[in-house]
Amino acid sequence: MKILKINSSSNRTTSISRKYVNKVANKLLSEHTEATVRERDTAYTNLPFITENMLNALFVKGERTEKQKEVLQVADGLIEEVLNADILVIGAPIYNFSVPASLKAYFDLIARAGRTFTYTENGPQGLLKGKKAYIVIASGGVAVGSDVDFSSKYIQQFLSFIGITDVEIIALDELVKKSDRSFARANKQIEELFQLQTAV
Repeated sequence: MKILKINSSSNRTTSISRKYVNKVANKLLSEHTEATVRERDTAYTNLPFITENMLNALFVKGERTEKQKEVLQVADGLIEEVLNADILVIGAPIYNFSVPASLKAYFDLIARAGRTFTYTENGPQGLLKGKKAYIVIASGGVAVGSDVDFSSKYIQQFLSFIGITDVEIIALDELVKKSDRSFARANKQIEELFQLQTAV
Protein backbone atom coordinates (compact mmCIF):
# COMPACT_ATOMS: atom_id res chain seq x y z
CA MET A 1 0.00 0.00 0.00
CA LYS A 2 1.21 3.48 -0.88
CA ILE A 3 -0.03 6.51 1.07
CA LEU A 4 0.29 10.04 -0.26
CA LYS A 5 0.11 12.73 2.44
CA ILE A 6 -0.74 16.17 1.08
CA ASN A 7 -0.55 19.17 3.40
CA SER A 8 -1.53 22.68 2.39
CA SER A 9 -1.54 24.67 5.63
CA SER A 10 0.79 27.67 5.79
CA ASN A 11 1.17 26.94 9.51
CA ARG A 12 4.02 24.46 9.89
CA THR A 13 4.14 24.29 13.67
CA THR A 14 0.66 24.27 15.23
CA SER A 15 -1.57 23.42 12.27
CA ILE A 16 -4.64 21.38 13.21
CA SER A 17 -5.01 19.99 9.70
CA ARG A 18 -1.37 18.85 9.67
CA LYS A 19 -1.81 17.20 13.08
CA TYR A 20 -4.85 15.24 11.93
CA VAL A 21 -3.32 14.31 8.59
CA ASN A 22 -0.56 12.67 10.62
CA LYS A 23 -3.12 11.04 12.88
CA VAL A 24 -4.96 9.46 9.94
CA ALA A 25 -1.72 8.39 8.27
CA ASN A 26 -0.48 6.81 11.50
CA LYS A 27 -3.76 4.88 11.82
CA LEU A 28 -3.26 3.56 8.31
CA LEU A 29 0.33 2.61 9.05
CA SER A 30 -0.65 0.79 12.24
CA GLU A 31 -3.04 -1.39 10.20
CA HIS A 32 -0.83 -1.78 7.15
CA THR A 33 2.72 -2.17 8.41
CA GLU A 34 4.01 -2.75 4.89
CA ALA A 35 2.69 0.62 3.71
CA THR A 36 4.95 3.40 2.49
CA VAL A 37 4.29 7.12 2.83
CA ARG A 38 5.18 9.90 0.43
CA GLU A 39 4.73 13.51 1.54
CA ARG A 40 3.71 16.49 -0.56
CA ASP A 41 3.54 19.94 0.98
CA THR A 42 1.78 22.27 -1.42
CA ALA A 43 2.41 25.32 0.78
CA TYR A 44 6.19 24.96 0.82
CA THR A 45 7.21 23.47 -2.53
CA ASN A 46 6.65 26.56 -4.68
CA LEU A 47 4.12 24.94 -6.98
CA PRO A 48 3.58 27.03 -10.11
CA PHE A 49 0.26 28.42 -11.18
CA ILE A 50 -0.94 27.57 -14.69
CA THR A 51 0.77 29.82 -17.23
CA GLU A 52 0.34 30.45 -20.94
CA ASN A 53 3.47 28.39 -21.62
CA MET A 54 1.94 25.47 -19.72
CA LEU A 55 -1.31 25.76 -21.65
CA ASN A 56 0.58 25.79 -24.93
CA ALA A 57 2.49 22.68 -23.87
CA LEU A 58 -0.65 20.90 -22.70
CA PHE A 59 -2.63 21.52 -25.85
CA VAL A 60 0.15 21.23 -28.42
CA LYS A 61 -0.60 19.26 -31.57
CA GLY A 62 1.95 16.56 -32.25
CA GLU A 63 5.13 15.98 -30.27
CA ARG A 64 6.13 18.34 -27.48
CA THR A 65 9.43 20.14 -27.75
CA GLU A 66 12.05 19.67 -25.05
CA LYS A 67 11.20 23.12 -23.71
CA GLN A 68 7.50 22.21 -23.50
CA LYS A 69 8.36 18.99 -21.68
CA GLU A 70 10.44 21.01 -19.24
CA VAL A 71 7.52 23.39 -18.61
CA LEU A 72 5.36 20.41 -17.60
CA GLN A 73 8.02 18.65 -15.54
CA VAL A 74 6.65 19.66 -12.12
CA ALA A 75 3.09 18.73 -13.06
CA ASP A 76 4.26 15.41 -14.52
CA GLY A 77 5.96 14.55 -11.23
CA LEU A 78 2.86 15.38 -9.21
CA ILE A 79 0.72 13.26 -11.52
CA GLU A 80 3.06 10.30 -11.09
CA GLU A 81 2.80 10.66 -7.30
CA VAL A 82 -0.98 10.52 -7.31
CA LEU A 83 -1.09 7.73 -9.91
CA ASN A 84 1.18 5.59 -7.73
CA ALA A 85 -0.78 6.20 -4.51
CA ASP A 86 -3.46 3.88 -3.18
CA ILE A 87 -4.66 6.28 -0.48
CA LEU A 88 -4.56 10.07 -0.32
CA VAL A 89 -4.64 11.89 3.01
CA ILE A 90 -5.21 15.58 2.30
CA GLY A 91 -5.04 18.41 4.81
CA ALA A 92 -7.20 21.31 3.69
CA PRO A 93 -7.65 24.24 6.07
CA ILE A 94 -10.35 26.67 5.04
CA TYR A 95 -8.88 30.03 4.07
CA ASN A 96 -11.52 32.68 3.39
CA PHE A 97 -14.28 30.12 2.79
CA SER A 98 -12.31 27.90 0.39
CA VAL A 99 -9.09 25.91 -0.05
CA PRO A 100 -5.61 27.45 0.20
CA ALA A 101 -4.30 28.80 -3.10
CA SER A 102 -1.47 26.25 -3.06
CA LEU A 103 -3.94 23.35 -2.90
CA LYS A 104 -5.94 24.81 -5.79
CA ALA A 105 -2.67 25.11 -7.74
CA TYR A 106 -1.93 21.46 -6.95
CA PHE A 107 -5.33 20.34 -8.21
CA ASP A 108 -4.88 22.40 -11.39
CA LEU A 109 -1.53 20.72 -12.01
CA ILE A 110 -2.75 17.13 -11.59
CA ALA A 111 -5.87 17.55 -13.74
CA ARG A 112 -4.53 16.22 -17.04
CA ALA A 113 -6.55 14.87 -19.94
CA GLY A 114 -5.33 11.40 -20.81
CA ARG A 115 -3.62 10.88 -17.45
CA THR A 116 -6.08 11.59 -14.64
CA PHE A 117 -9.26 12.01 -16.66
CA THR A 118 -10.45 11.52 -20.20
CA TYR A 119 -13.16 12.91 -22.43
CA THR A 120 -15.88 10.51 -23.58
CA GLU A 121 -19.11 10.86 -25.54
CA ASN A 122 -20.86 11.03 -22.16
CA GLY A 123 -18.57 13.73 -20.79
CA PRO A 124 -15.36 13.65 -18.72
CA GLN A 125 -14.48 10.42 -16.95
CA GLY A 126 -11.97 10.08 -14.12
CA LEU A 127 -9.10 7.64 -14.54
CA LEU A 128 -8.01 7.29 -10.88
CA LYS A 129 -10.62 4.76 -9.89
CA GLY A 130 -10.05 2.41 -6.96
CA LYS A 131 -8.25 4.94 -4.76
CA LYS A 132 -9.46 6.23 -1.39
CA ALA A 133 -9.09 9.72 0.04
CA TYR A 134 -9.31 11.07 3.57
CA ILE A 135 -9.80 14.84 3.65
CA VAL A 136 -9.00 16.69 6.87
CA ILE A 137 -10.72 20.07 6.81
CA ALA A 138 -10.00 22.58 9.57
CA SER A 139 -11.65 25.96 9.98
CA GLY A 140 -11.85 28.71 12.54
CA GLY A 141 -15.41 29.83 11.92
CA VAL A 142 -16.89 28.11 8.86
CA ALA A 143 -19.09 25.07 9.46
CA VAL A 144 -18.23 22.29 7.04
CA GLY A 145 -21.26 21.58 4.88
CA SER A 146 -22.77 25.02 5.41
CA ASP A 147 -23.73 27.46 2.66
CA VAL A 148 -20.43 29.32 3.08
CA ASP A 149 -18.27 26.20 2.89
CA PHE A 150 -16.80 26.33 -0.61
CA SER A 151 -14.06 23.88 0.33
CA SER A 152 -15.45 20.42 1.06
CA LYS A 153 -17.82 20.32 -1.91
CA TYR A 154 -15.14 21.61 -4.24
CA ILE A 155 -12.63 18.99 -3.08
CA GLN A 156 -15.17 16.18 -3.43
CA GLN A 157 -16.16 17.42 -6.89
CA PHE A 158 -12.56 17.63 -8.04
CA LEU A 159 -11.64 14.19 -6.71
CA SER A 160 -14.74 12.70 -8.32
CA PHE A 161 -13.76 14.37 -11.59
CA ILE A 162 -10.45 12.47 -11.61
CA GLY A 163 -12.13 9.23 -10.51
CA ILE A 164 -11.73 9.21 -6.71
CA THR A 165 -15.21 8.75 -5.27
CA ASP A 166 -14.39 6.89 -2.03
CA VAL A 167 -13.89 9.98 0.11
CA GLU A 168 -14.09 10.52 3.87
CA ILE A 169 -14.36 14.09 5.15
CA ILE A 170 -12.96 14.61 8.65
CA ALA A 171 -14.16 18.02 9.80
CA LEU A 172 -12.46 20.07 12.50
CA ASP A 173 -14.60 23.11 11.97
CA GLU A 174 -15.68 26.19 13.92
CA LEU A 175 -12.61 25.81 16.12
CA VAL A 176 -12.81 29.36 17.44
CA LYS A 177 -16.08 28.73 19.28
CA LYS A 178 -16.61 24.98 19.34
CA SER A 179 -13.16 23.41 19.48
CA ASP A 180 -13.91 20.84 22.20
CA ARG A 181 -16.95 19.54 20.34
CA SER A 182 -15.11 19.51 17.03
CA PHE A 183 -12.07 17.65 18.34
CA ALA A 184 -14.25 15.09 20.11
CA ARG A 185 -16.31 14.47 17.00
CA ALA A 186 -13.29 14.13 14.72
CA ASN A 187 -11.49 11.79 17.15
CA LYS A 188 -14.59 9.61 17.42
CA GLN A 189 -15.00 9.55 13.65
CA ILE A 190 -11.40 8.43 13.12
CA GLU A 191 -11.68 5.70 15.73
CA GLU A 192 -14.92 4.42 14.22
CA LEU A 193 -13.56 4.54 10.68
CA PHE A 194 -10.57 2.40 11.51
CA GLN A 195 -12.44 0.04 13.83
CA LEU A 196 -14.82 -0.60 10.94
CA GLN A 197 -11.98 -1.25 8.52
CA THR A 198 -10.32 -3.63 10.98
CA ALA A 199 -13.59 -5.52 11.42
CA VAL A 200 -14.07 -5.83 7.67
